[in-house]
Amino acid sequence: MTEDQSAQDNRVSTVLGRRLGGELLQLRTKAGLTQGQASKALTSSTAKVAKMERGWVPMRDPDIRALCELYGATEPTVVGGLLELARIDRERRKVKGWWNDLPLIAALKEYVSLESVATSVKSWQVSYVPGLLQTPAYVRALRPDDQFVQTRINRQQRLADNPPLSFWAVVHEAALRCLVGGRDVMGGQLEHLRRISKKPHITLQVLPFKAGSHRALGASFNILSFSDPGAMDVVFMEVPLTQRWVEGGEEASQHAALFADVAAQALSPEDSRAFITTMSKEL
Repeated sequence: MTEDQSAQDNRVSTVLGRRLGGELLQLRTKAGLTQGQASKALTSSTAKVAKMERGWVPMRDPDIRALCELYGATEPTVVGGLLELARIDRERRKVKGWWNDLPLIAALKEYVSLESVATSVKSWQVSYVPGLLQTPAYVRALRPDDQFVQTRINRQQRLADNPPLSFWAVVHEAALRCLVGGRDVMGGQLEHLRRISKKPHITLQVLPFKAGSHRALGASFNILSFSDPGAMDVVFMEVPLTQRWVEGGEEASQHAALFADVAAQALSPEDSRAFITTMSKEL
């Protein structure tokens, strides 16, 4: 979705809003009901229901409860999950974070804002050290721009928050072998990875070359969770020249399974630290 497509009538279509709206749309479709019937339950217009299902407006708890009752979705876990997602989306819309004043493209602003409210992130990286684990020297070697470096440093504050972001990264050996910035910079980066991976809320695994081919080698991706990992997850992918969101559904579940698969083939966290130590000595 482009920046022009994400704003309409002074409303903003957010990733979490679209995720929530998509869930309500699926429930309505499963119940065999129309938007008109849903609007009567809310004593509102059909246009409001359409905006809710497309993520254009923040959603009120009473509206979500009324729609869930109409659709026959009365399981506490389902209703509770939708209410929690709505709460996070409302907070996300109100917050003016440090990222708002930076010249980031819309997709990256959306990602950083979601990362700031996520409870956990799983990251599979093929070519680079994950952004949350990069040293300033490594970041500067990627892009010698002060604002870009500061953005990465600001993002990393989430790992030091109370409570901290739970972060699980699986990194391909190729990303660690690439001498970004030269031997000194990469040596410092590897030592940082070795140290920070000892923190209880950070899990770091390396997928070595000897693991062979894997169906996840084609692209990196991050999975963001906002309560318990599962149905409400969203996936963010950066590919050359663009970014892409997977807002739940079967495709998000497939990415979660893909991450679990690559993590199972990777070295254990302890063996990964030993592997990184050996790499450091070989520089």
